[in-house]
Amino acid sequence: MKPATEQSKPPVSVFKIALVAALLGVAWLGWHNWKGSAAGGPGGQGGKRGAGLVVVSTATATRGDMPVYLTALGSVVPENTVTVHSRVDGQLERIHFTEGQQVHAGQLLAELDARAYQAQLTQAEGQLARDQATLDNARLDLARYKTLLEQNSTSRQTYDTQLATVRQSEGTVKYDQGVVANARVQLVYTRITAPVGGRVGLKQVDLGNIVHSSDTTGVVVITQMQPANVVLAIPENQIDTVLKAMQGGGALPVEAWDRDNTRIIATGTLATMDNQVSSTTGTVNLKARFANSDNALFPNQFVNARLRLNLLHGATLIPQSAVQHGRPGNYVYVVGADQTVSLRVLKLGPAGQDQVVVESGLAPGERVVLDGIDQLKDGTRVRVVGHKSGAADAPDASAGARHRDASGGKAGAGRHRVASGSKGQA
Repeated sequence: MKPATEQSKPPVSVFKIALVAALLGVAWLGWHNWKGSAAGGPGGQGGKRGAGLVVVSTATATRGDMPVYLTALGSVVPENTVTVHSRVDGQLERIHFTEGQQVHAGQLLAELDARAYQAQLTQAEGQLARDQATLDNARLDLARYKTLLEQNSTSRQTYDTQLATVRQSEGTVKYDQGVVANARVQLVYTRITAPVGGRVGLKQVDLGNIVHSSDTTGVVVITQMQPANVVLAIPENQIDTVLKAMQGGGALPVEAWDRDNTRIIATGTLATMDNQVSSTTGTVNLKARFANSDNALFPNQFVNARLRLNLLHGATLIPQSAVQHGRPGNYVYVVGADQTVSLRVLKLGPAGQDQVVVESGLAPGERVVLDGIDQLKDGTRVRVVGHKSGAADAPDASAGARHRDASGGKAGAGRHRVASGSKGQA
């Protein structure tokens, strides 16, 4: 038999079970208190309906004017690009321009060795003088023969023969006059002048070289950049829209933005539309004209062109950041008077800058949620801590805001779409 003391001692496993149960109870109470504080306690921002308030910021839908733009990638094209060639062959003796210089039409650019052409002119003038003297003598003989014929002192045949000689000499003199004129033109061509005004590029030939009229490179290239043109391609499904805008009267404004869509380079107007659609790309070219008085546009430079087609008056405007895209379509959360939100499906119109036009589904004066959207669902109670007045806070185009399309995406180079600008751009 075991001692009595050993029989009254409880098993060790009972104490262990009691200890574990106590620890589990303390842990459960702590976790329960922490969860309640996070979900609905003071300062909590849980999204459970009725358990707490979700902190959000809002903006008010406003009524305003929205310019509608068509954007496309464009290329700067000079008004005129001329490769200056020599009209005659000869050695280049003088250059009268500086690379990169602005020149005017008719300005002397270079000179060739003109001595050979001067000699040809002298020969032609000498031949003309000799044949002119022959003609003068033939005319005197014709006058004498005429007098003798009237006196019946010579035959009619003699007179007619002399008349033919005079006419032959007249033809020879006229031919000589043409030779002289041609020699003078060839001599003039030894002075190479600018056919148009513009900016000269790098010289294509150095002094002392023999240049030929058949040279493909020429002497220098002149680009006329005042005015300058931007050629942009638009999809064929936008042709009717542009034509209607052109027929509305008045010039359509065009803005040329840099490649990052952060800065306006120049402003101009639409000049014309091409007369056919490219069968390869399905696009048609438009040409916009810019004064370019500051030479901001450079030949073959790529720009983002924005053609203003229309101005929507009294449109309902909201920030694009408020618009969500999901299974219902385009929607926003609208804050009601009871500080609860409701999901509202919208029909959107043109967009631009940080705003989008709402065609239906929302009225001016209603508040839409901007921040805190991830924690919302239909019927969630909210606490508004930040508010914007809508269109008045939209950045102006000159601030370098990125353009967005109706789906909220940033505008990229080469994308064609109808977009809009902020009210400040109207």
